Amino acid sequence: MPRGFSCLASPEGADGRYETPPASELQRLMWTKKGTSSHLDEVQPRIYIGDMYAAKDKRTLQAHHITHVLNAADGKFNVNTGPSFYRDTKITYYGVEAFDMPSFNLSPFFYPAANFIKNALSSPTGKVFVHCAMGLSRSSTLVLAYLMIHENMSLADAIKGVSANRNISPNNGFLEQLRELDKQLHGQVSSRSLR
Repeated sequence: MPRGFSCLASPEGADGRYETPPASELQRLMWTKKGTSSHLDEVQPRIYIGDMYAAKDKRTLQAHHITHVLNAADGKFNVNTGPSFYRDTKITYYGVEAFDMPSFNLSPFFYPAANFIKNALSSPTGKVFVHCAMGLSRSSTLVLAYLMIHENMSLADAIKGVSANRNISPNNGFLEQLRELDKQLHGQVSSRSLR
């Protein structure tokens, strides 16, 4: 590869197949939005990422016509909302008890969370709000996984799409788990298609 050539310009290996970019290249894509993140940002059509303040503001959620809430920081030691918190609304709730630590394995939740988002968007009026405490790491990781699994985006394209609308920052452990998912979805396509 020539000096100064970014692997994101053409993330292909010597054999012409897609290769997952290194974490350092992916991190450069993240903080592209000017200014700070608000409590609630639409990062893709009908998909919002935000923080615990927006999650606890039912009036704001209703004003945005949110139909589904995915709490990536569920539990009494995190953002303790749950289905009972939203019982006086028409919001469908799904909670993932995750901790924002590089050692926490969030990958077992990638497919269940992605399926919840897909189901929310299957209705023409469905809108899903994905949050954690700050709306930077856990929530963005699950939205990126959804875009990779159900929208067939590469990790780099998913990061570009989301970070154009909100500053995101999956911790290093989550970023590596997303890179592994990217390799599974894209790097081994040829071996899967031979079966």
